[in-house]
Amino acid sequence: MPTDPRIEAWLARNPTPATDPFPGMAESGLLTPEPSYTAIAATKAALVERTGLLGIASAWGGRQLVYRHFIQTFGTDEQRAEYKTKAVSVAISEPKVGAHPKLLTTKATIDNDTVKITGEKAWVSNGPSADAILVFAVTAEEAGRKRYSAFLVPRTAPGVKINDTNGFHALRPSRHCGLTLDNVQVPVSAQLGPEGSAYERMALPFRDIEDAVGTVPLLGAFRFLLPRLATNHTDEAALHLGALVALTAVFEATSNTVVASLDQNRLNHTKAALVGLRVLAADLAARVKTHILRFAPAPNPASETMLSDIDAVLGIARGPRDARQARLAAPLLAAPHPSV
Repeated sequence: MPTDPRIEAWLARNPTPATDPFPGMAESGLLTPEPSYTAIAATKAALVERTGLLGIASAWGGRQLVYRHFIQTFGTDEQRAEYKTKAVSVAISEPKVGAHPKLLTTKATIDNDTVKITGEKAWVSNGPSADAILVFAVTAEEAGRKRYSAFLVPRTAPGVKINDTNGFHALRPSRHCGLTLDNVQVPVSAQLGPEGSAYERMALPFRDIEDAVGTVPLLGAFRFLLPRLATNHTDEAALHLGALVALTAVFEATSNTVVASLDQNRLNHTKAALVGLRVLAADLAARVKTHILRFAPAPNPASETMLSDIDAVLGIARGPRDARQARLAAPLLAAPHPSV
């Protein structure tokens, strides 16, 4: 895979990206919005393969995805111009309830030209380094159904408190935080998109976008691992390693197809393949671990860190993904059983 000159220029400016990935990125052109989801995915994979850190792709890619999906798609011309060079994080989930729309309680009250927001958010990716946080809040309730709007809130606005997220140490150097909003006031112009439909129009589609683009960094991870497995030259080891190379090629071809369908607004046609990528990634990770146990002469700390991060990625939102996987079986289970 050709080396991205922007990545090399960034690493020349930032020799310790595992501590903080963002210094040097702007000067190297990496923070310029990418032209497509395919471009975002390719750069995420390249970052992982070059650095050996899935967390760097998570931090960089999160910033790119938020701008492309939320700001570019739903923002005004003024908002797109203002946030093109700024980092924006998204705050949807809340403590103990996740992102379930029936259970979220953060509220926003619109009073003339001012919006007042009160509530608590959890697991805000890239929140500690964001310039602004896109907060999803209830602005109305109709027949028991909550209506959500989204607001761009400066991280340093009065009443905003950043809370440390304890207990999750994988995917470094990406960072997460909790968020407390105590009567935070922003102008009405901070609203992103139409009022009352932010959850279904903005939040729900973003889950599929994150899943589709989020598979490709795993390709970079396996590309990083494969050369480090080539330490045993026996026929048995070569056969095992060759299977890993072949399955990685299948993973690459499928992930490219899925992300391309996202750019073509045809993701619904590849949702089963997207589920399959997660299954294949788990199988590849298990095969890599087996190869290391059987054929590796000594522990490799870089490989161990990468495998730990792969496990963390595959464990995120496992419940909803398992539900999608189970739904793929529903038509078969409902069909008449073949007699022969």
